[in-house]
Amino acid sequence: MIQAILFDLGGTLHTSSSPDGRDLWFAQRLIDRLGDYGILLDTKPEELAARLYVNAEEYKQYSEKTLREEPAAKIWSEFYLREYGLSREQLEPMAEELSFLYDYERPRVMRRPHLRETMETLRGMGLRLGVISNIISTSVVPHFLREYGIDQYMDTVIVSSVTGVRKPSPDIFRVAERELGLAPEELAYVGDTISRDVRGTRAAGWRLMIQINNPSIAIRDVGLENSGYDPDYRIEDLAEIPNIVQKENSK
Repeated sequence: MIQAILFDLGGTLHTSSSPDGRDLWFAQRLIDRLGDYGILLDTKPEELAARLYVNAEEYKQYSEKTLREEPAAKIWSEFYLREYGLSREQLEPMAEELSFLYDYERPRVMRRPHLRETMETLRGMGLRLGVISNIISTSVVPHFLREYGIDQYMDTVIVSSVTGVRKPSPDIFRVAERELGLAPEELAYVGDTISRDVRGTRAAGWRLMIQINNPSIAIRDVGLENSGYDPDYRIEDLAEIPNIVQKENSK
């Protein structure tokens, strides 16, 4: 019997895009904010935007290989801003704020349709809810949940920036099991990627895996389409989830 459903954040509870010019806008935002802390970057927004893109991709590859999430100050000093000679000690006081801005302001984010209604329905069915997210900020997921008006439905919020472990490692799913006091066969997960969400749910042995369609992440799953990592259900809308759970729990 499924007792709880946990969700990915990015691509699942909301989708994101990067309109033309937003990378330059964010680079200038970062330059200005660092300047507020007395850290002056001798660079133009165009140069910083290009470096951020390359360095963030390198960190993503590193984190996907190691399945670790490094502390924010290390991410910014050794990866995102490594060309500027800034130490972890210099960046430590504002590292979480920079990570929050990176995850909250850099992309244009749109919440999924029927988000709150789906959470209300699932809670009304007696299910416990939560989030497991790979993310460099410790504070942005709770912020999004409050902004979307669904924080009150969440029994647990688990982020890689706190655990130090990333999906698809089963270890981050084990954290959820311990916090909820539930066994893998009582848990379901909803995410958008094969590489992180489907693989992670399968590695953890959870009862049910639902994959929501998100065309913008196709590049992340290249080569995994026919790898044997298949969800139990593929959906287009969060509103499909309550019927799926009712069907599974009636078996």
